[in-house]
Amino acid sequence: MTAPVNASGLEHRAVRRSFERAAATSDAAAALPREVGARMAERLGIIKLQPGAILDAGCGTGEALGELRMRFSDAQLYGVDFALAMARAAAERSRRVADARSPRTSLARLLGHRGAAAHREARIVCADIAAQPFPNASFDLVWSNLVLHWVDDLPAAFAEFHRVLSVGGLLSFTTLGPDTLRELRVAFAGVDTHTHVHRFIDMHDVGDMLVAAGFADPVMDMEMLTLTYSGVPALMGELKAVGAHNAARGRLRGLMSRARWARMLGTLEGFMQAGRLPASFEVVYGHAWKPKPRLAADGRAIVRFGAPPPR
Repeated sequence: MTAPVNASGLEHRAVRRSFERAAATSDAAAALPREVGARMAERLGIIKLQPGAILDAGCGTGEALGELRMRFSDAQLYGVDFALAMARAAAERSRRVADARSPRTSLARLLGHRGAAAHREARIVCADIAAQPFPNASFDLVWSNLVLHWVDDLPAAFAEFHRVLSVGGLLSFTTLGPDTLRELRVAFAGVDTHTHVHRFIDMHDVGDMLVAAGFADPVMDMEMLTLTYSGVPALMGELKAVGAHNAARGRLRGLMSRARWARMLGTLEGFMQAGRLPASFEVVYGHAWKPKPRLAADGRAIVRFGAPPPR
């Protein structure tokens, strides 16, 4: 887990390395991203939108691309992830899905089987979402699930989302808020001065960044989700499996002493409920639209003329 702005002290290479290693294990341990993605899709369902091109920003192994394909069968899907192993896994998943949906008979091919887009492969790119290789106005929808808290320059990422969206396009995302993993944060607080749990940005600050990037009508919401584990090894194992290593520059570089580890465990025992260790996740949901530009490229104001409304 990490903070989403440069001031957080995120070590970019450490984040990339963690997700490279997790490409083979993340799907089996991705209970939280899967649940949040489903809730995110439900919220998207109430918005009237027929995108021609969709970007899954931070696509991981590409699981969300299947959900997006079911909802928007005629859209061309794209995925971008900065971990090469994740991008390769997403491309392989997309190929398998496309092959499974491809018409097998001449009659099916003639009938079109809901059109060619229904079984078209997603196009996967390995790149940083804060420095994307796509042209301006490439997408009608940018989707990003539990990725932005890994970005070390969130304003730059929002600026890129704004750039690659077409006018009238929608950015829909989730991220994590400050109360995420508060149990671990409290347990480590009295152990030493190192950063053991990353800092997460408040949703109001995220909303301000959206406006600063040029987005209109931002809507922010949050909810607390609690997962329970048999103990600390189970919690740490799941975080490691999905790639959520501690990547803060202020993290402990060596091993923690047994005495300090025991002190941390003793504090965590106070959170146990019915033999289970809770882990809190503050899930932030947001969406915003790209409005028509108010300024030309040279800084001059754009004045639009139209017929007066009927009386």
